[in-house]
Amino acid sequence: MGRKASVINLTVDEREYLETQTRARTIQAQTVNRARILLLKADGCSINDIADKIGINRKSVMLCLKKYAEGGIENALFDAPGRGRNAEITDDEKAWIINIACQKPKDLGYSAETWTYAKLTSHINKNAEEAGYMRLSTIHKSTVHTILDEAEIKPFRIKYYCENRDPDFDSKMHNVLLVYKQLSMQFDENGQLLPWEEDKEVVHVLSYDEKPGIQAIATTSEDLLPDEKHTTISRDYEYRRLGTLSLLAGIDLQTGEAIPLVSETHNSKDYIEFLKILDNKYPKGDKIRLVLDNLKVHSSEETRKYLVTVPERFEFVFTPKHGSWLNMVEGFFSKMTKQMLRGIRVKSKAELTDRIYLYFQEVNAEPVVFHWKYNLDDIDISKEIIVDTLSLKKSS
Repeated sequence: MGRKASVINLTVDEREYLETQTRARTIQAQTVNRARILLLKADGCSINDIADKIGINRKSVMLCLKKYAEGGIENALFDAPGRGRNAEITDDEKAWIINIACQKPKDLGYSAETWTYAKLTSHINKNAEEAGYMRLSTIHKSTVHTILDEAEIKPFRIKYYCENRDPDFDSKMHNVLLVYKQLSMQFDENGQLLPWEEDKEVVHVLSYDEKPGIQAIATTSEDLLPDEKHTTISRDYEYRRLGTLSLLAGIDLQTGEAIPLVSETHNSKDYIEFLKILDNKYPKGDKIRLVLDNLKVHSSEETRKYLVTVPERFEFVFTPKHGSWLNMVEGFFSKMTKQMLRGIRVKSKAELTDRIYLYFQEVNAEPVVFHWKYNLDDIDISKEIIVDTLSLKKSS
């Protein structure tokens, strides 16, 4: 019995690539033959059978297989300039590949925003000859991957950053941290709020923000609760959208109390309504200081007109643009999303409103005082907090 012919193992991508070479019309005949040698060997053909089918001698078949064993498909298919050297891609060819990878597909006439290796390789294959790099018209995507990997280029990935567009970012951040620093001095070692000194003005400090677009979603059928056969709640994939609500909320940074206002809109009228809630809540004559972002409704003409009716009542400390992380209420919203809003289903917007208010009741039953600790050691408490009263006169 004759010895069984050895087989080389090709991946699906490698086989597809070699089959493409056998059908190409713009490459040399010897490259086509070498691609056929590898495909036939992968199918288990002997060296003699391969030589007969292609019409070449055994030595050529053995040399191709030897080059494959030494350096893979690219090494087997292509000859490098100079005897005895492995096939390689020149620096100019690599630079051309990297240059394409560093452009967006959409700028080259495609619909995609980022490359895939398959799409990038296809573009290189189609345009290499015109660019003067004939060798690259048959390059495999694994080689493209290697070239980009060595250059640490990842054209399929987007890394987000936040551009600093506020020229006063540092001063505004310092101002907010100064508020937190002075707040920290109002608590004793056990975290208890110290009593106000009689000769000092009482200032209530709140962290405020809005959470618009809270979706009221209804199920199309009742949820199935866990039982002896099911370990989780089972829910129909279909659902109905009932609309959205906006949540306006402030966290009292001295008591931990969370103060909500749920509305179907998100405008100056809603914001003024929230300010009225605070005005009615705290004793007359006390200051109410809000840490908040500089959204348009927070300083609109309508808002300013209301503030004229309650002179010296409110003070505002604005966070810098793209500095929402400085506002401690953001942590509360994140916790609320995880604990209550995620996966919530209701039968109406009214039910969603009631459940949001109920959540605030539950939180306020055991209030947690938020303390800012990061980067406070460098804050100079001798400086004065810069507040804005947003008076109507100031806007004119």
